[in-house]
Amino acid sequence: MDIQRKINQIRNTRIYILNLVQDLTTEQLNHVPIGLNNNIIWNIAHLTATQQNMCYIRCGLDISIDKKYFSPYLSGTKPDQSISKQEIDIIFDLLTSSLNQFEIDYANHIFIDFEPWDKKYGIKLNSIEDAIDFVPFHEGMHLGYIMALKKLIKGT
Repeated sequence: MDIQRKINQIRNTRIYILNLVQDLTTEQLNHVPIGLNNNIIWNIAHLTATQQNMCYIRCGLDISIDKKYFSPYLSGTKPDQSISKQEIDIIFDLLTSSLNQFEIDYANHIFIDFEPWDKKYGIKLNSIEDAIDFVPFHEGMHLGYIMALKKLIKGT
């Protein structure tokens, strides 16, 4: 699949996620069900943080988003405070705007050096194109988590 189609696939998934959670309150987005480690808003912010980590950091570049929307949402982290409605709106915007910036940056060929990365899923990323190929898999997993969390929170 060519890169533009892959980016469009990622964009469509992200738009679907935003539509999926649009009916949730700030409290519902922040709710961590008993026995679980994170919530819906963490999962959404994690998608942006992970894509920044895989694409920018692995190429030795600065991330294109504010660090406060990066470090707290990397793998191995969990929510440590409730996120305000204003911050949620920023996280929602970053989900699409960061991908738009990535698309521009990719077209400008800034992703040159890529540090290979063995993912825990048995996948080896050797290039920026491998990272782009991995993003839909990763985001599909978190879409499933978001759907399950929504079901738990709404009781449906």
